[in-house]
Amino acid sequence: MRNKIQKQDVQFHRRKILSFLGVFVAIFSLGGSQIIWAAGDAVPIPFSFDFGIKAAENGADVVNSLQILFILTLIAMAPSLFLMLTSFTRVLVVLHFTRTALGTQQAPPNQVLIGLALFITLFIMAPVGVRINDQALQPYARGEISQQAAIEKGVAPLWEFMLKQTNDKDLKLFMEIAEVGTVQSVEEVPITAIIPAFIISELRAAFIMGFLIYIPFIVIDMVVSSTLMSMGMMMLPPVMISMPFKLLLFIVADGWNLIIGQLVQTFYR
Repeated sequence: MRNKIQKQDVQFHRRKILSFLGVFVAIFSLGGSQIIWAAGDAVPIPFSFDFGIKAAENGADVVNSLQILFILTLIAMAPSLFLMLTSFTRVLVVLHFTRTALGTQQAPPNQVLIGLALFITLFIMAPVGVRINDQALQPYARGEISQQAAIEKGVAPLWEFMLKQTNDKDLKLFMEIAEVGTVQSVEEVPITAIIPAFIISELRAAFIMGFLIYIPFIVIDMVVSSTLMSMGMMMLPPVMISMPFKLLLFIVADGWNLIIGQLVQTFYR
């Protein structure tokens, strides 16, 4: 009983001390702000901010403002562009199917799968990045080409990569929806048709690989379930028994090496 009373007294004193400190900090902050406000005329301010809308003096000001707005928009959309316009979608979906087929639930966790998919994507997209740097960024930095030419040359390797991975059937579907007629070259295909066709093609390829990954693990589940049924052990969850065999098969077959190796090679065929 005494120990309980002593604990309550200690907690009460702690609350009083914390309350006193809180009031002291508040008073100090208020007093400090008043001191700074009073000394505002004496303390020199190195710079100031001016947020507002001003009338443009000439057309160049409008163009510069629009360019800055466009760049900020691209920066905000950069994560989505990276996810949708690269190999990231296929890689992540295949890794997710692998984890689901193993039945390990959250092992490896989502952070590990996303990180692995990110670095695999960087590895796959490295040749495209090198071409963009050599054809667009470096010449533009040296002043050899204009900004418009740099954008056109920089986008070309990415479009080539996307078209190489895009199924003709999917591309034709979106071109028909957009009512685009017959084109003479790849350059005439609109971007609005290439991007969704590429995403659908990536999902199709990922689902096909996921189906193939599932087959051996489904066989193990069926064998384990049949064995338990024949032994009369119907109350024992088959997943509990089949998971070690799945992991053993995955380890013996060197599953990560096999799956990731075949996954990366699909982008070079």
